[in-house]
Amino acid sequence: MSNFTAFHGNRLLASGSALEVALTAKTLLDEHPGADVLIFDDLSGRQIDFNLAGSHEDVAARLAPEAQNTQPRRAPGRPRLGVVAREVTLLPRQWDWLNAQPGGASATLRKLVDAARTKDAPHEKVRRAKSAADTFMMAMLGDQPGYEDAARALYAGDAKGFRRRIGNWPPDLRTHVERLAAPAFES
Repeated sequence: MSNFTAFHGNRLLASGSALEVALTAKTLLDEHPGADVLIFDDLSGRQIDFNLAGSHEDVAARLAPEAQNTQPRRAPGRPRLGVVAREVTLLPRQWDWLNAQPGGASATLRKLVDAARTKDAPHEKVRRAKSAADTFMMAMLGDQPGYEDAARALYAGDAKGFRRRIGNWPPDLRTHVERLAAPAFES
């Protein structure tokens, strides 16, 4: 799945990386100022705004990976692993148990979190797909006939009912919402 998708009204304008989509949107807006262009993050389904001011080179420079990495340098510790120190509040008996584990509290917590993430990965993938599809549908298709029934079918895992209810929606929007929702119907 691409990272971002742009629409000009109900028509698909571009789908791909942030840079590809932003430059395509900029080209259209340069040619037709005030055109109706909306860009969405495919992972969340949320509408996003890129700063399209200036030249194509200016836009590209703002979206370059180096420009996105604005985190300050980390202090000594385990910076190469990406370890981030945060506060954890536990009861004394929980600290005692953690500290008694091989590798100590931090290593044990990392292992527990990774195990939980792996175990819940399929459920989480379905949840994210439903949320992204519904967020996009609400923004772009909330006034379409059958929106509420389509949302109900999406959350119920009813793929046939979902496709039936979105069948008359504008083709590019329908195709995109089907793509966002597809992982929600995999089992």
